[in-house]
Amino acid sequence: MTKPEGAEKILVVNSGSSSLKYSFFDLESEPGAVHGVIERIGAPGTRLVQRGPHGEVTRALPQGGYPEAFAAMLRELSAPGTGVLRDAAEITMVGHRVVHGGERFAEAVVIDDAVLRAIDELAPLAPLHNPVNAAGIREARRVFPAVPHVAVFDTSFHHTLPPHAYLYGLPYAYYEQKGIRRYGFHGMSHGYVSLAAAQHLGRDAGELAIVSCHLGNGASLCAIDHGRSVDTSMGFTPGEGLIMGTRCGDLDPGVLLHLQRVDGLSDAQAEELLNERSGLLGLSGISSDMREIEQAAGAGNRRALLAMQAFSYRVRKYIGAYVAAMGGLDVLIFTGGIGQGSAGVRSLATLGLECMGIQLDAQRNRDARGFDRICPISTDASRVKILVVPTNEELMIARETLRAVAAAA
Repeated sequence: MTKPEGAEKILVVNSGSSSLKYSFFDLESEPGAVHGVIERIGAPGTRLVQRGPHGEVTRALPQGGYPEAFAAMLRELSAPGTGVLRDAAEITMVGHRVVHGGERFAEAVVIDDAVLRAIDELAPLAPLHNPVNAAGIREARRVFPAVPHVAVFDTSFHHTLPPHAYLYGLPYAYYEQKGIRRYGFHGMSHGYVSLAAAQHLGRDAGELAIVSCHLGNGASLCAIDHGRSVDTSMGFTPGEGLIMGTRCGDLDPGVLLHLQRVDGLSDAQAEELLNERSGLLGLSGISSDMREIEQAAGAGNRRALLAMQAFSYRVRKYIGAYVAAMGGLDVLIFTGGIGQGSAGVRSLATLGLECMGIQLDAQRNRDARGFDRICPISTDASRVKILVVPTNEELMIARETLRAVAAAA
């Protein structure tokens, strides 16, 4: 595989069960980046929303599958007046987000038939994600047959976890024979914000101890010791760890056994309970959206306040655990929709951590514009730098795509 010559124009694709998210990066013109999504694929009400240097475009689309979605994406990317391409042939490589790489894929790889088969074989570890990721790859390879395609895995950043961090207290044969272990997710986000934070501070990421808090509808923390992920809150699935939008996070497995015995809870009902009816939604009874919960809490809703407090307390416990795991901390990062947008959650999540050298500046925290730029929110006296860092998983995937193609050349 040879690296395409000339200016690289990278398409990043994230294929979901009913959506196609895409980003376009022209490495000669960073402000020319485009981000788009096609929603409700295969259902009535399909629509495309694209944001780029020429503004935002929203279009209703006829109902269709992935082939029709890819065709709509290309039409919009090359549309006169709003597009950024003269022709789809300008794209020089395609990067694909793949949720699960198992133990096999420790880094991004150029996709061939063997890699695609391996992604299919890993489907039991991510049954809701890997099959649709693979379907998107197949369609993209059909549409762009002449350029390299790269798989970038959510799990690969966490391949540096030591065995004592990724093993569960189950019989060891379950790990050896069935691959039951902590894998971790949100790797592209944790990797991106740690590098961005180090650059902002004028430091080498390899000399810092960092805790990255990716807080959104899905949420996880990561302990990054001198550039390496050494622990993370998500585990075998994305359901472990923090309270999330609709996921419960850490749970005594005896609760499910009890509900199965007492209420006859089925496997399907258990999965729905854990992933769709719990978390912020289940606790508050209002919403899975922290913005709505904060608004209700401010209006005096007791359960909304309790949900916000429980969410933040879980974050605070994990921060403390990871400071202990690394023996100290240099930088604490908040990112993701909640991490970047909620001054209230950031305040609650750092409450009482002064003993660890973590001192939040209340005014800087309230003033932070976390979606626009990196914002320091620690006091001048704080031993630990606290930063709000806008994440950019798509740009990280583009970088990894470029690196993988160069390595394969």
